Amino acid sequence: MEIVTSYATDTYRTVYAVKLGDNIYVLHSFKKKSKKGAKTPKLEIDIIKQRFQRAKELAKEKTK
Repeated sequence: MEIVTSYATDTYRTVYAVKLGDNIYVLHSFKKKSKKGAKTPKLEIDIIKQRFQRAKELAKEKTK
């Protein structure tokens, strides 16, 4: 899920996962800087994917 919020002339995005056991893991928040459209930059997506994998590992450990 992604939350997009505007403040003044800036746009901020927060990406988070909610279906990992009883916990909510905030994976990444960033200021949208691109002037080339709404597409999320690859670097940001890579960070989110890496953190999502780690969050899944942590959630799995909690169920043991």
